[in-house]
Order: sequence, then structure tokens, then C-alpha cells
Amino acid sequence: MLETEQIKYELPTAKAGLNEVGEALQLTSLKERLDEITKLSEEETFWEDHRAASKLLKEKKALEDKVLGYERLAEELEEVEVMIALSDEEEDATLAVEAQDSFVAWKKSLEDVRLKTLLDGEYDANHAIVSIHAGSGGTDAQDWAEMLLRMYLRWAEKRGYKTKMFDKQDSDEGGIKSATFSVEGNYAYGYLKNEKGVHRIVRISPFDSSARRHTSFSSVDVMPEIDDEIEVDISPDDIRVDTFRSSGAGGQHVNKTDSAIRITHLATNIVVTCQNERSQHQNRDVAMRILKSKLVELAEQEHKEKVEELAGDYSQITWGSQIRSYVFHPYSLVKDHRTDVENGNVQAVMDGDIDLFINEKLKQK
Repeated sequence: MLETEQIKYELPTAKAGLNEVGEALQLTSLKERLDEITKLSEEETFWEDHRAASKLLKEKKALEDKVLGYERLAEELEEVEVMIALSDEEEDATLAVEAQDSFVAWKKSLEDVRLKTLLDGEYDANHAIVSIHAGSGGTDAQDWAEMLLRMYLRWAEKRGYKTKMFDKQDSDEGGIKSATFSVEGNYAYGYLKNEKGVHRIVRISPFDSSARRHTSFSSVDVMPEIDDEIEVDISPDDIRVDTFRSSGAGGQHVNKTDSAIRITHLATNIVVTCQNERSQHQNRDVAMRILKSKLVELAEQEHKEKVEELAGDYSQITWGSQIRSYVFHPYSLVKDHRTDVENGNVQAVMDGDIDLFINEKLKQK
């Protein structure tokens, strides 16, 4: 049968790909570490240090996911081979089609696991905190920032990730000035970290009565959400805390109390705000968590052992080096300038279909 012959032809390559993933995962080492953590967790003193115990169990879960993911792939490929043998033996066309569908799904699963082997950074498995800021261009840039916000929220929804808005500054004319939100899910930061940079849009402006073409920019910043186990020493003398009234939708309490918080880290000039929680105390806690995440990410990026070594103005946005262009006119194209990957369906991309760009950048590693 034609369906099974094609699979038989591809099987050696498929098995080689599976072996490569196994080698990349370093399965033997993973299983040894799993055994080590399991033995530690069975000791009577395991929970004496609750923070250390929680960290080990989190590591165990991540290791189990990798091992089980690989073993599941191996089992599914064996099942495909059994279906091929049965369909040939019984000359069952229905079973042959089922084998083909299973093999196509298996190849996609293999690619997903292969990509995860590239997510080996210290914080790649963490949740992500994403900030979007409108650049120069007035209402057009603010509208573009809101379009980007929708794109990332749709991407997260399609992946089954949860999102939570921390801060959103609406513009009076339309769109948003900025937004900060979390994306909660395994490897959220690993997938989103390469979205950091300047995003450029070219289109006929809906705000221009002369229907002229405009180019606008917005920046995207991505940082890992830092667990409580990671200690970041921030002295009260290193920050300035300002309170102000929340704006936008949010109920009767909005604009009646100074519940919103703005924290400025004086050494780096990093500014974080939070206004979406119900109290000033909650907003301050969230803002501090975002600041810690940003400082840890910067320290890693700058190859500093301590966040106290960071100094400089990190609040400025450089518009000259966009990572991706979204062209709506005179043609339809989204192009990533780092990988040269293109997608002609701009609307699909704006609806959250950005995995092509994310995956190709990861493969570039």
C-alpha cells in the first residue's frame, strides 16, 4: 500500500531522529538524577528545609516530563510499526490510513520534544513576564502596541497558558501606551524570550484621513518570573516608590485611592508599575516581583554574578534594530530579520500564529 510504503521509507530517518533527541536529553544522566532526588525525598529530614525540598520536587517534575516524553515517543513509534505490519498482513486500507495519520502526528510530537531540548537555559522552564511599550508614532504606535498585546494573549491561549494582566496604560486617543502581564505555563519564558526586541508595522494608517502609509514601532520585553527560592537583595535605598491612582476599568475603587505603585530602581533606571491588584500592598508585591525578575534577567544577560553590579540606563528603547517587520501594505508579509523566516498570512500571525518564528529562532541556537 502506498500509505505504508512511504512510512517504511521514512522510518530509518525517524528512528535516527528519535535517537538524536535521546542523546540531546542525556537520558542516562536524567534517570540517575531522578533516582537521586527520589532517594532524597524518602529521607525523614527531607521537609526540614521546605524551600530546598520544593525546589527539588520542581526539578524532579521537570526531569520526569522529559523522560516520559521521550519514552512516550518511543512507544508511539513502535505502535506505528505494528499498525503497518497489521495493515500489510490484512491488506486493511483503513488501518493503513490510521498508521499514516499516527505517523504524521508522531513527527510533530518529535519536533516539539526536539525543540524542548534547546530550552536548557537556567530559567527557560519558568513562567514569563512580558512588557509591551508603544514607540514613536503617536496613536498609530499605541494602536500597534495593543495589536501586539492581543497577538501574545491569543498565542498563550492557544497553548493553554494562563495570563494575568499586571499593568495596562490605555491611551486617550486609542490603543495602549504600555502593558505588563504574566504568561504562566511550562517553558513559557523559554519560548517567549526571543520575542524581546523592537517590532515594526507598515500599513495604511486607520488614523490618517489622507490614507497614507505609516511605519510604527513598539518594543517587547520578556523576563523570567523568578521563584521565591531565588533571593535578590534589593536595598530600600536602591529604589524609589511612588503611589498614584489607578486608571481605566476596574470597579468603583478606581481613581479613589492611591493604590497603584511605581518602583524605580535607581542604579539602572528600570521602572515597573502595577495597578491591577485590589490594594496598594498587593500592587507593591507584584511590582517588586517584576523588578526582581528584570534584575535577574539583566544580570544573566550582562554576565554579572550579582544584581548589585548592574549600573546604567536600561529604560531606553533603541528603535534602529527591529527583530521583526509586519507589513500590511503594499503587500502582506511578516518577516523575522534574525532568521529570514517569512509568513505571508499577516492576519494569522496577528491571531497568535507565531510558533514558526519562535521555533526557527530556537533552532538557530
